Amino acid sequence: MANSRLQQITDRIIQRSQAGREGYLAKIESAAAGGVRRAHLTCGNQAHAYAAMGADKGALAAERTPNLGIVTAYNDMLSAHQPFKDYPDIIKEAARTVGATAQVAGGVPAMCDGVTQGQMGMELSLFSRDVIALAAGVALSHNTFDAAMYLGVCDKIVPGLIIAAATFGHLPGIFVPAGPMVSGLPNDEKAAVRKKFAAGDCDRDALMTAEMASYHGPGTCTFYGTANTNQMLMEFMGLHMPGSSFVNPGTPLRNALTRHIAVRGTEITALGNDYRPVGRILDEKAFVNGIVGLMATGGSTNLILHLPAMARAAGVILEMEDFADISAIVPLMTKVYPNGMADVNHFHAAGGLGYLIGQLLDAGLLHDDVVTVAGDGLSHYRSEAKLDGDRVIFVPGAKTTLNDKILRPCNDPFQASGGIVRMNGNLGEGVVKVAAVAQENRVIEAPAAVFHDQASVKAAFQAGELDRDVVVVVRYQGPSSNGMPELHNLTPFLTVLQDRGFKVALVTDGRMSGASGKVPAAIHVSPEAADGGPLCLVQDGDLIRMDAATGRLDNLTEGWDKRTPAKVDLSANNQGMGRELFAAFRRTAGPATAGAGVVI
Repeated sequence: MANSRLQQITDRIIQRSQAGREGYLAKIESAAAGGVRRAHLTCGNQAHAYAAMGADKGALAAERTPNLGIVTAYNDMLSAHQPFKDYPDIIKEAARTVGATAQVAGGVPAMCDGVTQGQMGMELSLFSRDVIALAAGVALSHNTFDAAMYLGVCDKIVPGLIIAAATFGHLPGIFVPAGPMVSGLPNDEKAAVRKKFAAGDCDRDALMTAEMASYHGPGTCTFYGTANTNQMLMEFMGLHMPGSSFVNPGTPLRNALTRHIAVRGTEITALGNDYRPVGRILDEKAFVNGIVGLMATGGSTNLILHLPAMARAAGVILEMEDFADISAIVPLMTKVYPNGMADVNHFHAAGGLGYLIGQLLDAGLLHDDVVTVAGDGLSHYRSEAKLDGDRVIFVPGAKTTLNDKILRPCNDPFQASGGIVRMNGNLGEGVVKVAAVAQENRVIEAPAAVFHDQASVKAAFQAGELDRDVVVVVRYQGPSSNGMPELHNLTPFLTVLQDRGFKVALVTDGRMSGASGKVPAAIHVSPEAADGGPLCLVQDGDLIRMDAATGRLDNLTEGWDKRTPAKVDLSANNQGMGRELFAAFRRTAGPATAGAGVVI
């Protein structure tokens, strides 16, 4: 039985989404009514699709066995996606063991925000989510598949694939994880070296040594940023197999899980007795469960952008109040870097998602009555995946935390409410991640220092101009301005200022990062400055108050709202590093409160 307040919030979302959800379900039911996809292709169509399939041609042409479409974000520039190189062969072989087939339907781009942080290419990052959705749509448009295997992990890749999966919601689909790299240099030690470099206390060789010792092998980066938040989300929403998110690449269990997932994909098609289309999984309760997971783990602020866009693709309308209201009733149960010292491998060893989901279910803070790829009910996800010989079995997860410095029960959390606070006031609407922000730093009232790019903030820091109590305002960073890049490169400088004893905060219409740290940052402020939002009126010296305790974000300066908007030349955002190709995206992007989407 769900907590009464959680049920009220869910009922509100269901009512708000009624028309859109009904239309969406009618659409996918119509698409499913035609039966096996390949049956509708002409012989010529099918011959083109099967020409290179060798011994699988007969099974494909017979139309009696499932054909899995693999949509892959593989490249070997992303450590998280490099393991996907061998997945298509593993999936194909596993499918053959049950008389089924699999084909690589297509690839989607996958960029790394870690590579593009502070660089021009970061201005394409958020829009890559929409490109991924479009590319996956092209892959699946060949209409030869009975289910889809979605191979993706990182920041925009999973949300983009979800948007595509929802659009092709009549198809069953499973998301296939690759797992985190094994632990390297502890994240807090890496962060300490970054701060030293920002302060001029170590050279670039020391910085590079630390970075390479932290990011050192195949798999997801081990801090709890957007990539690992995505993996959590897929279990909470029932699109991974239980316990599969945080198993390291290249291990016997990881490889066995990939084979198991492929076989499960064949079982949930319309050709069998357990048809589970993605569109039925992605309902209002599934999205509520995802938000609960976000709050309980203090996950990435990027998901506050992605979840509304993902939900809209399935006919579900999420508002910022939903995030705030769920945050108010869900305790913060984990401490994983940047919210603590542990990484995701330590979290997994301490009991991980199986323990967390079990605790939240027992407390009534998750909906159990949902459809998942594993079966009916989220209770499947209390389980832990283990090897029995060469096959995967699912056993009950940990009943008690194995490390209460990392993972705590609902009745003894790290804090009583979730890690994200909705901000509202005369400067607009945004969010702040407080999971890693000390209580004494959650309220700040200080003069503004206004900037229009990260480089100017760095220059002011190096010149000593920010050595004071200050609210750093970085505006014209929204989707319409420049694609809404992450501003994570500001973190070391702002952290150094805070460590010097100053009260420091960031206010921006841009993004921060899944690695947002201990400096309070009101981000995604909407309307953005380029669309006439209040941030375009702020001037240096204005008295800004950010109160994460009450959720207020205000300019306290008399008469500030009567000013003429600042004139800012944004023409430099239109060229270089492919930005020319995304002009139409910048013109049509929605507001951050609706997910800053282009295709939805």
